[in-house]
Amino acid sequence: MKITISLAQMDIHFGQQAANFARIESFVAQAANEQADIVVFPEMWNTGYDLTRFDDIADADGAETKKLCQSLAKKYHIMIHAGSVATKRHQQFFNTTYVFDENGQLLTTYDKVHLFGLMHEDDFLAAGNQKNRFEVKGTPATSVICYDIRFPEWLRTLSLSDSRIIFVPAEWPTSRIPQWKRLLAARAIENQCFVVAVNRVGADPDNDFGGNSVVIDPLGNELLTLGSEETLKTVTIDISETDEARGFMPVFADRRPDLYE
Repeated sequence: MKITISLAQMDIHFGQQAANFARIESFVAQAANEQADIVVFPEMWNTGYDLTRFDDIADADGAETKKLCQSLAKKYHIMIHAGSVATKRHQQFFNTTYVFDENGQLLTTYDKVHLFGLMHEDDFLAAGNQKNRFEVKGTPATSVICYDIRFPEWLRTLSLSDSRIIFVPAEWPTSRIPQWKRLLAARAIENQCFVVAVNRVGADPDNDFGGNSVVIDPLGNELLTLGSEETLKTVTIDISETDEARGFMPVFADRRPDLYE
């Protein structure tokens, strides 16, 4: 099974939800034109980390995000991994991922589990507590968000559901791009899966963001790497490579979970 994936490495207008929503269709249209099965966006693309204004700008129950992405998925007949967006539910704020199929159906919702204190997420956001699983052309997949990749036990937990692709939307600062690359490669190798990671570019009042969005195969090889400018690029992966990696080295069968607690 081959899957064609477009990475939408975008800049984000700080705190300007309407402006960011207005820019999404051009990325989706380009991905569809490149015959992608799925297009993937970065973390918090609707607002950026304008945390102090979330009461005014966070998407209530993700309604606007869902309405827009469902419409675009149906219009262009393409799956949309909507990165993550700032949402408001039950008087709390979340960093939330939505994934839609090519008919606009919502496949999964995921709230970021590990909140990043260095960017004050834990002061403003509530942490998620649920796994997620969905399929891309019949292939099991899962999603995490940015800081989550520093917790290998969480990604292994998600991978035990036979996920063959881990999607990672992010706002990862330029100064830590070397760690970004190494952590993503490690997560791909240890879980014998593809990693599709989309980072933003540009800056907000406190940080510069380094792009370097990447697709990594189960052996840790970079199949596609973007630079530090806003762009959309497309790559095709072959899911059979996960079977080959797992057949050659049966890491999952050799686990000793009885010793891990």
